Amino acid sequence: MTDQNCPCRAMEAQQLAYSACCAPYIEQRAPAPTAEALMRSRYTAFVVGDIDYLVDTLAPESRHDFDRKAITHWARSSQWLGLEILSTEQGLPGDEIGYVEFIAHFSSEGERHAHRERSLFRHDSRDGRWYFLEEANRKSAPIVKGKQAGRNDPCPCGSGKKFKKCCGAAA
Repeated sequence: MTDQNCPCRAMEAQQLAYSACCAPYIEQRAPAPTAEALMRSRYTAFVVGDIDYLVDTLAPESRHDFDRKAITHWARSSQWLGLEILSTEQGLPGDEIGYVEFIAHFSSEGERHAHRERSLFRHDSRDGRWYFLEEANRKSAPIVKGKQAGRNDPCPCGSGKKFKKCCGAAA
């Protein structure tokens, strides 16, 4: 994928190559410098099916209910159509936390979906890395537009939890 445009669409007007955008983070050659860069690289990891990177960039305290099988299935059975960053708050070098609101567009089983989320990231000053901590404001906004998951299905937000224990709990 190194010669192709990066799926995260960073610098969309210039369309950065994967090798110059998310690859250094996913291949662990450099830590993502901001919460937004980590968010973009996590989206790209879904596109390329790098589940190890998703685990590695999940905050250790959030890994207890990560469902690797469900996330792998979601990542590989979906066609990823694009990422929109709606807003960022903090998450820059020197910040301890950051929020990124985004919409990940994908299709699954022939239907288009838009997964909208406001995510909380934290920076660990000990290792100099950003980590995805949790979805922020889960109960205040709809997360997925389109066909809804069944209560025992993996949550489409990618948390690794069952829908009823995650985004479905808001309903």
